[in-house]
Amino acid sequence: MSNIRLEVQWSPVHPKKFITWGNEIFLYETCTSKQAKAPSVPISSSTYAHLLATNSYHHYVKCVDIYPHVEPADMLLALGQANGKVVLTTFGPSAYDALGLTGLELSPKHARQCNAVAWNPIDSNLLVSGLDKYRSDYSIQLWDTLKCPIHTRSYYSQISQNVKTGSIPSADNSARPIIELCLSEAIHSLGWVHYSSRTILVGSSNKYLKLLDLRVSETPKGVQSVTTKAVFGVAVAPFNDHHVASFVDNTIAIWDMRSFDKPLLGLAQKKHIIKINWCPTRHNLLGSLQRDSSAIHLHDVQQSVDEGEATVLERSVHPGPSNQLTSFSWHPKDESRLLTISIAGLLTDYCVVERMTLNWSPSFHIVWTHGRKTLKTISSKDKIYQDIEDISLKMFHRAKLYYGLLPDLGQNGNLAEDDSLKAVWKMLSYCRKLVDDGTIPNIADLKHPGIRTVFGLDRNTYMSKSECVKTQWTDVKSSVKVYSSLERDVALQLCGWKLDSETPLESVLEKLEVEEEYARAAALATFYLHLTRAIQLLNRGAGSNPRLSIVSMALAGYSAQSSGLWRQACLESKQQLTDPYLKAIFAFLTADGDNYDSILYEKCLNIEDRIGFACRFLSDSRLIDFLTKLTAEYMEEGKLNGLLLTGSCKEALPLLQKHLDNTGDVQTVSLIVVRSFPVALIHEDVILQDWVNSYRNLLDSWRLWVHRAKLDILLNASKPPPQQVFVSCNFCKKSISAYLQGMKKGGVGGGGGGGNKFNMSSAAAAKYSTSPNKHKITSCPHCRKPQPRCAVCLVNMGTSASHTCIPEPGAPGDTSDSLNLLYGRHSAARSRAGALVHLNEFGAWYTWCQICRHGGHAAHILAWFNEHTECPVSTCTCQCLALDAANQIGSITSPPISS
Repeated sequence: MSNIRLEVQWSPVHPKKFITWGNEIFLYETCTSKQAKAPSVPISSSTYAHLLATNSYHHYVKCVDIYPHVEPADMLLALGQANGKVVLTTFGPSAYDALGLTGLELSPKHARQCNAVAWNPIDSNLLVSGLDKYRSDYSIQLWDTLKCPIHTRSYYSQISQNVKTGSIPSADNSARPIIELCLSEAIHSLGWVHYSSRTILVGSSNKYLKLLDLRVSETPKGVQSVTTKAVFGVAVAPFNDHHVASFVDNTIAIWDMRSFDKPLLGLAQKKHIIKINWCPTRHNLLGSLQRDSSAIHLHDVQQSVDEGEATVLERSVHPGPSNQLTSFSWHPKDESRLLTISIAGLLTDYCVVERMTLNWSPSFHIVWTHGRKTLKTISSKDKIYQDIEDISLKMFHRAKLYYGLLPDLGQNGNLAEDDSLKAVWKMLSYCRKLVDDGTIPNIADLKHPGIRTVFGLDRNTYMSKSECVKTQWTDVKSSVKVYSSLERDVALQLCGWKLDSETPLESVLEKLEVEEEYARAAALATFYLHLTRAIQLLNRGAGSNPRLSIVSMALAGYSAQSSGLWRQACLESKQQLTDPYLKAIFAFLTADGDNYDSILYEKCLNIEDRIGFACRFLSDSRLIDFLTKLTAEYMEEGKLNGLLLTGSCKEALPLLQKHLDNTGDVQTVSLIVVRSFPVALIHEDVILQDWVNSYRNLLDSWRLWVHRAKLDILLNASKPPPQQVFVSCNFCKKSISAYLQGMKKGGVGGGGGGGNKFNMSSAAAAKYSTSPNKHKITSCPHCRKPQPRCAVCLVNMGTSASHTCIPEPGAPGDTSDSLNLLYGRHSAARSRAGALVHLNEFGAWYTWCQICRHGGHAAHILAWFNEHTECPVSTCTCQCLALDAANQIGSITSPPISS
């Protein structure tokens, strides 16, 4: 039995049944683990194979095909044997017994091995067999099972009578094939062509692939043929009528029968091929099995319609344990499901996982597919988004809260829900306030100058020499070198370390105490040489952190003559502390001379505290060296707090780029650029434009149109777009707006100017004031011709025509809703019906019909067309209102027509 190659095949019409064969033929039915009963074997984690029947009456079976039609419901097999006979058999008494098909033997004239047998998938009575070569006999035989003699005696009753002798009853030997082909040729494989029920493709004599047309029964002949050695395992693609596959040795050939002169593709494999099979549920997916292999190799054939050149994507799957596989079979209905059998007879039911197409929409829905089915959809409310902490979802939630768009820069940090970002926006707000108040000078025209800019490091200028002063402790007889200069004062101001009469130390310490930052407050008091105050702060914080009281006791023992034992104890205690500010206190008190590296390079300290400490206690050369190293540190890590060093200038771009690479937070980067960088730099630098445009597109994809508009306003606030609409004279064609804009700034033109802002002298301002009691410009300043008249009030545009009568509420012609749009919220209050109200700026604008060119004040025209559809000019018959495709005015108030 070990020399027999085991085969497996799903039934094409029984979705839960399959057969295996070697020396014997076994019929199995799949079931779930709950339905399994003896004898059953597990074939996957959820399915079992239950043995239904065994057929052991036929030996030396070389090939098998299952009858491909549902009716009758029993399974009929066609067995090709080593002696050339094709035997029809079942797994017991069945409906085929009455038809005389069970036990029917189809024998050739001369005995030789049958290599292939196949039922016709359309004409179920036709069966073709392929035989080995015999010099005077045909190797292709087409049988019509309905024309064979019918048995009058049950085949299985004969079996029971002859079981003792071991002989198999023979069917009527008078059965003859209806067509015979391929004289003196060896047939290695064959298959029916789908597009024609009477056409077969055969591989013969180790050198031919032939397409045979059987429709002419008397003289059938080969339609097409090609010379090739790939004649084994002929398989026709189920979804492509023209694609077939065959193999030889370690090469798979894929053919297009419309161009049969050469293979469409040749796929070289590492080992010899023993079986190929197209997937019946997946387009152009070919499976292959190699000798001594535990993997099924998949070949996804893809052909471009335009180019006509085929490509293939290959991969392999391992259905089960690393056992040597001998055969596999695709399930006829279940998508990408196959069954394998190993050399030891181990069965495995396996589902091939497709390459998934992942779709991620801007609304945070993730959809992935498996074949033709959608597996799952994940929305933004799914818990997985909380687990992965997706930055895009965070940006979306922040954007909805107008993150980065609030006028106060510091408020934007509160919306970020991130301590580091909150500190960055707070720093930018503080820096902007210092520049706006004039507390620090506007260096290099930057809204937010950085420490490097203050010291001239980016401009390669020299800082002024610092003054070194030995400063006494307030409560200890000792002194410390403290450096000062104008640049250091500005830098300390940016860090919040500039303490003077306006910002005393005590107010800063009290603020930190309220925020319960006792360790930082104590460290700041220590760095300003107030040791007693630092001890008090630590004692006050001991209620929440008992370790602080121990530290305060250690500080109480400090003096200029502290023994080496005290210093050694402090150094050992510092190693056990976790708070960076407590460690900094001990490091400062036990420092060896001016060596403060353990404080300066403590990354857990706030950057403003590290810089502030350096500005007080480092010499000029050491300060510049420290600032250079600190800049490199923050550039490498991409921490936005480094903007305190670089400022909002071009030197900050690598820092922002690194932060963007680390976090993907294009939102914060873009908003910092828009809110703090010079506009000229934004318009010049392509990288900055890319960041801002990416965020603008992101807002569009989220449909946050208002937020996008506010961002554009901020981006262009310092550079408003030029005026595009001008008012020109109807006579001389010169621009009135251009004339008035050349005058000094004074007021706003109301009537003919279309509401534009004009620059004019103070005298002209009185003449052209928007006050209702003042005259507007009523004539062209160039030719002195009057402006057009309002078609309703008949006064020139620009003349004092600033009153109109409002009808009573509910009366015909009442246009309260629409008129409120024109008169605005700040117009004169309307306390009673028929009251006169002042026109606002928009109500005095000039509007006109695009057809007849007649018009007037916007408020007058609106009131007119609420009661009329025809032009207000008496000699004009233009139906102005009806011509307005976007008109909604007529629906506001329209008096009923009495019958």
